[in-house]
Order: sequence, then C-alpha cells, then structure tokens
Amino acid sequence: MSSTLDDRSTVTPPRPPADRHTRGARFLLLLAVFLCAACGLVYELALTALGSYLIGNSVLQTSVVISVMVFAMGVGSLAAKPLRRRPVVAFAVVEGVLALVGGLSVLMLYAAFAWLQLYMPAMIVVSLVVGLLIGAEIPLLMTLLQRIRKQEASSAVADMFAVDYIGALVGGLCFPLFLLPTFGQLKGALVVGVVNAVAGVIVVVFIFRRRTGRRAKAGLLAGVTVVLAALGTTYVLADDLEVTARQHMYADPIIHSETTQYQDIVVTRSTAFTGKPDVRLFLNGDLQFSSVDEYRYHESLVHPALSGRRSDVLILGGGDGLALREVLRHKDVRHVTLVELDPAMTRLARTFEPLRKLNHGSLDDPRAEVVNADAFTWLREARQRYDAVIIDFPDPDSASLAKLYSVEFYDLLRRALAPHGQVMVQSGSPFFAPKTYWSIAKTIETAGYATTEFQIDVPSFGNWGFVLAAPGTEAPPLRLAPDTPKLRYLDEAVLKAATVFPVDRRRTDVRPSTLMDPAVLEYVLDEWRDY
Repeated sequence: MSSTLDDRSTVTPPRPPADRHTRGARFLLLLAVFLCAACGLVYELALTALGSYLIGNSVLQTSVVISVMVFAMGVGSLAAKPLRRRPVVAFAVVEGVLALVGGLSVLMLYAAFAWLQLYMPAMIVVSLVVGLLIGAEIPLLMTLLQRIRKQEASSAVADMFAVDYIGALVGGLCFPLFLLPTFGQLKGALVVGVVNAVAGVIVVVFIFRRRTGRRAKAGLLAGVTVVLAALGTTYVLADDLEVTARQHMYADPIIHSETTQYQDIVVTRSTAFTGKPDVRLFLNGDLQFSSVDEYRYHESLVHPALSGRRSDVLILGGGDGLALREVLRHKDVRHVTLVELDPAMTRLARTFEPLRKLNHGSLDDPRAEVVNADAFTWLREARQRYDAVIIDFPDPDSASLAKLYSVEFYDLLRRALAPHGQVMVQSGSPFFAPKTYWSIAKTIETAGYATTEFQIDVPSFGNWGFVLAAPGTEAPPLRLAPDTPKLRYLDEAVLKAATVFPVDRRRTDVRPSTLMDPAVLEYVLDEWRDY
C-alpha cells in the first residue's frame, strides 16, 4: 500500500491546458516552419535542376548540391547557438537573407554560367550559403517554440520535425508540378523567396510583437521590405534578364525560348550572306539541328532503316518532326507512332512556323500518331509490333537519357519489333566521342541484335555516326529501297563509303551500358569535356 502511494507521489501533475492565444501562436509558428521547410527544399531542387539543364550530368549536380548543402546545414546549426539569446531578431534576419539569396540563386547561377563561365564554383558557394542559413533555422525555431510554451525536448523535436518534413514533401511536389510549369525556374525561385520572407519575418515578428522592441521591429520590417522590393523588382525584370543572359550564350539571335519541366528549349535564326536563313534548335544548350544541313542527318537516320518493310513505323524521340517528315515521304507507310517525352516540343513543332516549315507539318499528317510519354515506360506497355524503329534521342549526357541507351532498353524494344524489323539509332560522333559511339554499338549487340555501323559528315555537327540493327546474328545490309524518294545527300555510293572507319576511330574495347552500370554516361561526359 505504501509503495503505491509512493508511486503516485512521483507522478507529474497534469499540465494546464494552453489558452487560445498560446495555441494560435504555436499554430502560426509551426506554419512558418512548414513554409520555410518547403522553401528550403525548392531552393535545393532548383539548383540541381538548373545544373542538369546547363551542364548535364544530373547525378554529379545532384550529389554536389545535396552534399554541400547538408554539410553546410550542420555547420549552420552549430553557428546558430550564440544567436539563441535573441532568437526572434536572429531568425528574422536569417530568413530575410535566405529569401534574398535563395530567391536570386537561379538568376545568379545563370549569369555566372552565361557571362563568367564559373558555374560550378558559383553553385558550390550558393549551395554553401543557402545550406548555412537553412541549418540555422531549426535551433532558432526550437527556441521560439519553447518560448511560446515549455514542453519536453523530445516532444518539441517531434512536433518540429514532423511539420518540417511535411513542408519538405509539399515543396518537393510543388516544384515540378506547379512552380516550374507556371513560373519557370527563374521566376519560380523569386516567388519562393517572397513566401520565405513573409513566413520567416512577418509571421515571426507578428507572433512575438510584444516581446520585440520597437527599434528591432522597425528594423526587421524595413529589412523585409527591402528584400521584397528586390525580389519583386527582379521578378518584373526577370524576362529581360533571362533573355539577355541566354542570348549571350548563343551566337545567333534567339527567336524562341522556353523552359519546361524536362528541358530548356531554344531556337535561333541567322541569315547568311547568301540570304538563306539558318534555324537552329538547342535542347539544354546542345545543338539538335541546323536547317542548312539537317537533311543530311535525317536522311541517314531514316531511309536505310526503311529499306525493308515499312507499313508501321515507330519513332522514339524526334519531337521536332524532321525524322517523321522523312518517314512520311514513303507513300506506302501506313502508320507512324512518334513517342516524345516533352509535349512542349511537339507543340512547338506543330505551331511555331520556322519549325513547321522545316518539318512540312508532319505532326499533323493523318498517318502520324503523336504520344507524349517516357519512351522506356511506353515500351514496357507497348503491344503493337513495328516494321522499323527510328531512335532519335539526344546524346546520353544525363542519367535519364543514359537509360535509353541501355541493354535493358533495347531488350524492351525487341518486343515491339516485328521479326523482320530493323532499328536505326543515332549514336553520337565516332570522331569526337569514339568510346561513346562503340559502347552504344556494343550495348545493342549485347541485347541480341546484329549491327551495321556507319558515319556521315554533317557540317554543323562534324562527323556523326549511326547504328543499324536487326534481331539475330546476321548484320542488316546498309542500303536504300529501290523506291526511295529522291534524296539530297544520300545514295548507295555514300552509304558504301560510310561503313569505312579510319584506323584511329575503329571499334575499341568498351563496356556495354546497363541500368546498373551506365557506361555510356561515363564515356560521353569524359569525351565531350573538352568540346
């Protein structure tokens, strides 16, 4: 009996219920935590996405940004300890600076890339600063939360991190689904900076207005006004700033540019002394074609693959409609399916007159079916079999593109190929990137195809290569069908010569590329580094 009384005597008396003001203050502070966490993750995603667009190699960009930011967050948490003596002012200042740096981060890095060619050092510095400021948030927020209502440390940590992680989830989803398609990268970061400033300064100052001196409050409000004015002014000028910076990266005048959730699309046009316009398409800064000589590339890509049966044709990539134009020149082609990831690219090819003029309106041909989907995923669900497949993907300079040059991808492709079918793959430059080229050929062979390799000359690209493949062990002949329409570049003599590689660019010992070992990504990043 006595032991029971002793146990009861040690029980902590129940905590009195929080009043309405306390509950409201806690809610507002946790809302600030939620918004700041969402903003912090958006900054991180914006930096990784921008690096992937401008530099390629998304794995390296993501690794550098995340590792630097996580390290800096740890340092920032330690550095925030002395600031806990005046947590309201310290947190408001930290958030104001974070809103300014984070909101302007994309513009600063874009300018560093366009004018200074110092993207990687600038990215590391920006990631470090943003990480330091994000890291300082949690210790200061924890102190502010305890000032509203004392509670056990474990309970406070649980509340804080639960809201923080939920905010990160929402920010992570909002970036690709709302911010990027609605505002674009540059303006999206500025909008997030405004939200960050409001959440981190105004909300906190409002919650603790009775505990903040007049001078401090006036200084903080003046500071956030300056931050909001800077972000707002930059937002108004954002389009002009972006055009100026982007134009600096291209030799010819830009006539169209847009950033989608998948890529950065730029079209330029210049007029030569002959009066003939040169329209060029760039994706993530890489040249896709020049109107002056694109026919050389697309004739070589398409017509040898259509030397056999060609009733049903599949094109993977090629959202500009130029490969489709060549396929549709064969009158006996009954149906063509074009699978392009980015709907903005196919929309541009349909509606933008310079591109539509080049592709002859091919995407609106009644024989053409345009599907906007990831080619890898689409192939897993495809049931139809095709007589010929044309693969016109960009070079595999990112992890997302490298999977489209893998053994697994070509395994999937074989299920969509008729037994007599042929596949043509654009494979990069045997001169500038020989290991990449021969790795693609070996990858196709490893997936169970026989291959015929050949190269051509495209003045705007330089030396360029393709791989013609067919299931089995017999290499497909490189030829044109007798009824091939009249071509501007290609004939049987050119094709015969195209199979001869110089001694220093013949097949070399390379690894095939798989999902788990993307060798082609390693080769392409190494070989194109100096070009």
